[in-house]
Amino acid sequence: MLDLNFVRDNLPLVEEKLRQRGMNPSEVLKDFQAIDSERRHAITQMETLKARRNQASDEIARLKKNKEDASAHIQATKDLREQIQELEKKSADADARLREILTSLPNLPHDGVPVGKSEADNVEVRRWGSEPAFDFKPKPHWELGEHLGVLDLERAAKLTGARFAVYWALGARLERALANFMLDLHTREHGYTEVLPPFMVNSDSMYGTGQLPKFAQDLFRVPHGEKDLWLIPTAEVPVTNLYRDEVLDAAKLPVCLTAYTPCFRSEAGSYGKDVRGIIRQHQFQKVELVKFSRPEASYDELEKLTHNAETVLQRLGLHYRVMTLCTADIGFSSAKTYDIEVWLPGQNVFREISSCSNFEAFQARRANIRYRPEGKSKTEFVHTLNGSGLAVGRTWVAVVENYQQADGSVLIPDALQPYMGTDRITPRSL
Repeated sequence: MLDLNFVRDNLPLVEEKLRQRGMNPSEVLKDFQAIDSERRHAITQMETLKARRNQASDEIARLKKNKEDASAHIQATKDLREQIQELEKKSADADARLREILTSLPNLPHDGVPVGKSEADNVEVRRWGSEPAFDFKPKPHWELGEHLGVLDLERAAKLTGARFAVYWALGARLERALANFMLDLHTREHGYTEVLPPFMVNSDSMYGTGQLPKFAQDLFRVPHGEKDLWLIPTAEVPVTNLYRDEVLDAAKLPVCLTAYTPCFRSEAGSYGKDVRGIIRQHQFQKVELVKFSRPEASYDELEKLTHNAETVLQRLGLHYRVMTLCTADIGFSSAKTYDIEVWLPGQNVFREISSCSNFEAFQARRANIRYRPEGKSKTEFVHTLNGSGLAVGRTWVAVVENYQQADGSVLIPDALQPYMGTDRITPRSL
């Protein structure tokens, strides 16, 4: 969430940043200025009346002490109290309307984010590796998975419905191997602390990271007594909210956490997209990287986090590129995002496998996550960052498609062989 004073004092900048996101400022900001003016006027009037009430109270005390008639002043204080209460109601109502507007405002793109109108305006930063050479036409993962007997979409649909998957045998082991490999890499070499959070969270947690109220339709809600719980769309939600309403020790920043969890997304706005295979699922597994940083260091931490995620693909020998998302393509809460896109030869396309974002103070303000700078008594909001390190299912797809062989088997990258206990996946019967 953006700071009220910042929006008020920098309204032309906010409007321009919203236009860069492809939004109409008047539709998003609505009557912000009028409400803010109404609120400030009510507060000024209220403070004036409170001062008059205090003076009247002092006069009442003086009159009573001198045994004089104070009835007129007593009536005046009653009238003032009613006027103050009415102004308090107006101020509170304006506060609520302003908060509703601020809650709906996305984060402002960092000045280094390219301005664009669609994902076509994203900018490539770098590439690593090269496309694998095949002397046969490579198959997509859904054909390979069925041929190998390790991916079963038909039975998953029977169990649950579309956009779910069942993994069998070495297919299931590959998913587990990838998760363990990623966690070991990030904890042993990159210095992250592993966390195992709950897979359901309350509404306050969803609000803290920006999923609620705007994206409720993309979430799975679980009614629970008088309150709702939500299946997490990413480990970003519970891990970031671990420190909600807390003040972090400045000396311990940055705090770097990693978590492996299932993720649940209704994909309400994506039907018709990626309907084949397991690219876009209602349930998938992911290893998440989350950082809490000092504001002045957060963009350095974004570069480190992105490189940490890239290392997974490098160790697996998978060709990829890094894209800076343009203003029209970054997420609601993000100030700057890098997408890592892995090459999938079976589909002849790059696919996003990780989004690494700096949210600056946007989430921290919503979740009230602060730190106290050395030598200062006043606390400040931390900057939060996260990225997939990586999406396990899409990495599974990348390994299967890039390491497929002419006979239909799939080689296991060297880095995964200790986790798999084999160097190849061969066909089995379902």
